[in-house]
Amino acid sequence: MSDIPLHKLGRSNKSKAGYSLINDEPSTANGDTTRREDTQMSGSMWAPSSKRASRKGKGKDKYTDDPEEEETLLGEETREAESLNLGLEEDRATQKSSQVWKDKSRTVPLRPPEKIQSRFPPNIVQNQKYNAFTFLPIVFYEQFKFFFNLYFLLVALSQFIPALKIGFIVTYVAPLAFVLAVTMGKEAYDDYKRYLRDKEANSTKYLVLGPPYDHHDHPSDLDNGPHTRSVPSSSLRVGDLVLLEKNQRVPADLVLLRTSDSSGTCFIRTDQLDGETDWKLRVAVPACQKLPSDRDLLSLDAEIYADAPIKDIHTFIGTFTINSPPSPSVHDVPMVQVPTVEPLTAENLLWSNTVLAAGSAIGFVVYTGAETRAVMNTSHPHTKIGLLDLEINRLAKILCAVTFALSVVLVALNGFRGLWYIYVFRFLILFSSIIPISLRVNLDMGKTVYAQQIMNDSEIPNTIVRTSTLPEELGRIEYLLSDKTGTLTQNEMEMKKLHMGTMSYGADSMDEVAHQLAVSFGTTLDNSHTRQGSTFTGVQLASRGRRDMSSRVRDVVLSLALCHNVTPVTNDDGSVTYQASSPDEVAIVRWTESVGLTLVFRDRTKIELQTPTGNRITFEVLDIFPFTSESKRMGIVVREVQTGEITFLQKGADVVMARIVQRNDWLEEECGNMAREGLRTLVMARKKLSDQAYADFKRRHHEASIKLDGRNEAMAAVVADILERELELVGLTGVEDKLQDDVKSTLELLRNAGIKIWMLTGDKIETATCIAISTKLVARNQYIHQVAKLKTSEEARDQLEFLQSKLDCCLVIDGDSLQLCLDLFKKEFIEIATKLSAVVACRCSPTQKADVARLIRSHTKKRVCCIGDGGNDVSMIQAADVGVGIVGKEGKQASLAADFSVTQFSFLTKLLMWHGRNSYRRSAKLAQFVIHRGLIISVMQAVFSAIFYYAPIALYQGWLMVGYATAYTMAPVFSLVLDRDVNEDLALLYPELYKELTKGRQLSYKTFFMWLMISVYQGALLPSLSAIMIMSLVLFENEFLNIVSISFTALILNELIMVALEITTWHIYMVISEVVTFFLYAISIAFLPEYFDLSFVLSVRFAWKVAVIVAVSALPLYIIKFIKSRVAPAASSKLL
Repeated sequence: MSDIPLHKLGRSNKSKAGYSLINDEPSTANGDTTRREDTQMSGSMWAPSSKRASRKGKGKDKYTDDPEEEETLLGEETREAESLNLGLEEDRATQKSSQVWKDKSRTVPLRPPEKIQSRFPPNIVQNQKYNAFTFLPIVFYEQFKFFFNLYFLLVALSQFIPALKIGFIVTYVAPLAFVLAVTMGKEAYDDYKRYLRDKEANSTKYLVLGPPYDHHDHPSDLDNGPHTRSVPSSSLRVGDLVLLEKNQRVPADLVLLRTSDSSGTCFIRTDQLDGETDWKLRVAVPACQKLPSDRDLLSLDAEIYADAPIKDIHTFIGTFTINSPPSPSVHDVPMVQVPTVEPLTAENLLWSNTVLAAGSAIGFVVYTGAETRAVMNTSHPHTKIGLLDLEINRLAKILCAVTFALSVVLVALNGFRGLWYIYVFRFLILFSSIIPISLRVNLDMGKTVYAQQIMNDSEIPNTIVRTSTLPEELGRIEYLLSDKTGTLTQNEMEMKKLHMGTMSYGADSMDEVAHQLAVSFGTTLDNSHTRQGSTFTGVQLASRGRRDMSSRVRDVVLSLALCHNVTPVTNDDGSVTYQASSPDEVAIVRWTESVGLTLVFRDRTKIELQTPTGNRITFEVLDIFPFTSESKRMGIVVREVQTGEITFLQKGADVVMARIVQRNDWLEEECGNMAREGLRTLVMARKKLSDQAYADFKRRHHEASIKLDGRNEAMAAVVADILERELELVGLTGVEDKLQDDVKSTLELLRNAGIKIWMLTGDKIETATCIAISTKLVARNQYIHQVAKLKTSEEARDQLEFLQSKLDCCLVIDGDSLQLCLDLFKKEFIEIATKLSAVVACRCSPTQKADVARLIRSHTKKRVCCIGDGGNDVSMIQAADVGVGIVGKEGKQASLAADFSVTQFSFLTKLLMWHGRNSYRRSAKLAQFVIHRGLIISVMQAVFSAIFYYAPIALYQGWLMVGYATAYTMAPVFSLVLDRDVNEDLALLYPELYKELTKGRQLSYKTFFMWLMISVYQGALLPSLSAIMIMSLVLFENEFLNIVSISFTALILNELIMVALEITTWHIYMVISEVVTFFLYAISIAFLPEYFDLSFVLSVRFAWKVAVIVAVSALPLYIIKFIKSRVAPAASSKLL
């Protein structure tokens, strides 16, 4: 009978999830034959089933980027059948689907053959940017894709051509080589650190279950459990059975088969995946949990179907099929074995990168490596370039054009004689100092100074600069995208208020609640026989106001202690912690414990409470109706074991509970009061049920649960019709989510600085709205517009039209609606959203957070800063112009991936308003001054060549050029990185000063051309007036041979004076650099006789005439600056 093909026909029937299943591993030779016959008989039945399953899968997948993530099941099933020689001849032309994508769904038996395992990607963590072959090409490309660096490279290479050689080769090559060496060293070091982290993750050992080496000879092994072998994480493959212990990180996406807890549940920490620190409950596959031992898994003839990998961590579609369940008895007549199919959901999955919080568990690997949810939600880091660097790159192009034009003009004025094209190139090289290589060196050194100043700031301790190329970006932020949990909040809940209509208890009066509860339970226990029958009579239920206070307190505390999904977990040290998917519930259960009613035991069928008197009361859990974002409430039906009394308890958001509970005149007002205080409100209600009423409910609820169409709606209707009617309102709770230190003042200051703040969170809409109010992200009485569960383009368009007419509101939108808007109306949505004062996006996947950051950047062209503290924020942090990671309870993953690492959200104030502002102002001033320094000497060179018959000969050669770019001017110019216009207190007191910087006026075409004109004036000539070069020729025409020493001395002194003119606030190092540089130049004259005639330089005539030149060059600029400071003073100077 066992070979009858009917067995296989049974297998082709659709499972509950709508899938047809293929057994991939023949267990016996006979089975193999049967399977081939069956496949041919039932092959035609698979296609429609697969298509239906595919449609179901697509419906669940709310967020996909890649078309390969939405797939039909037919293609893969067909290929799997062929690969296992099942003989399926499926005509693919009959598929009505237009998609021809590679299907990544899988059906894997519990002991898969090598051929199946080898199809899937290896389980390797790889975050490196380079390897040995790609390092040099990629680094060089990243450096030389900028015109700035490419120009320097071409100039340096030109010096190896004899006809173009001018001065020392080292003066051109050394600065570029230095910059490249530093950059390459830093990149190599960073990538080596990534390699070590990857190696550590890949080599972590895990135990994999397998059959013992000699199964038949050692039956005693059955007592010792299955054989395990230790393998590194990188060697795990799809189909492996992995044994996890407490606090072990999950190495791949696993289906949970068994747990050490008899109830078949376990808790995991998902902080690195979704950013939430509360533990999540996961449920083992019931069929596996019921097995006598772990060893029986190895003999189970079963297979797991898993849908194609997608990014959504809240969705999983799969089935667990047992092909040949064991017969109850060996004497039974063999029957046709119908496979048992159990649906698998995200509740049965342990995602990679989560941590097993308690106990041990056995999981079946379904996705590895690049197909795991954690990797799919992680974007690879890219090299970030600051806006200031891009602006200087643009200016370099203008300067190059000026240089080329100047070279051509000089050659043209000479009549294009001789080898004129060689002369053009020689002029280009002579004028190369217009774009000085020292600019790059100065800026990079400046960034290092800023980074050190940030890290050494005692007011923001333990702040780390991980990307030293971006400090200036901190001064130009216009959008701040923040995570919620752990970033704005501490994720520590505390119950602050309990309101019962006529009575209200605050945080300071909870001891009164404890007293009333003790009185109630004491009285009830003392007079249990006399009060038991009369406590809940119809008269007392109807007239709640006349009930004594302690009885009312008992009702509300008992209701709160029962209506939840909290499980007490005993730790190794004997202490008890409460775990639940919602920290609100944990806070309420902690509160009931603090007032005397303690949760001591909880599983899926029973709850035990300990009363203030030390007695235990036990309740059976009859039904649970979990919280969903649609229902906004959770309910539970319990029966007290001692009395047999059945009660329906429900708690939820006030917006839905207000229409369910009995009429009252205080609920709406009190909810508003608590919400204004930033408390998360929950309405608690209950209803007593008779045995008959409950039996009637169960019957109707079961009938609804077996419907094929509209099952969920029918079940909800039964609950609403029977249970959710005229509930007794017992109380209102207010729970506070503790904010990080100084969050309110920080957000207010950032808003005053012109920064628009968005909150992107994986949390619920209700929670996020509460936090937006309590953090003052939403202004008092500001309208909050919630957008949730959008399904159609019409709904999305209506919402966008409404928002366009109300730009002063705060938008709160959920992840699904956000994705719909981005898919259909991307441009319109981002245009409207960026005009709003605040935006809160809820239920965002990590990839959505990153997409929002990229979209704001590309649409507004403004600087975007992202801040977060969990592994789920890494993609967003890497997608931003500036990423800030907070070292918090969720670990260091965000901190390590960020450009800047801080320990508190409030540190952003100092980081942006002070360090960011200073870094940008200083670098802008430094860049323009270095360009001025190069321009002035190039203009002098042009005047010199024009006077001397347009000869491409260097005015200053050898050591003079080396000294000009380094020893003679570098220290004073570089000391500009210590300049500041206001002190720290004023910068933080007037955040409006920061708003001025975001306009980018510190370095613009206007300021650039102003410096260009200053350089032309000082270095060359005005219509009839000459400056340094012309003045030198006029004053010293009789001593023409000393023209070099005269003009060069005037040039150095002019630069020292110009630095002094640019300084706003003097620093001791600035004074030292000016004085030391002057004396260094004076002393060096004695050691350079080929350029300086010492006797002439020491004469008085030389001194006063140099003084005249410098005065003509610098004095007008001082006068102009003085007049401007009086007529149009800078904003910062008005505060001094």
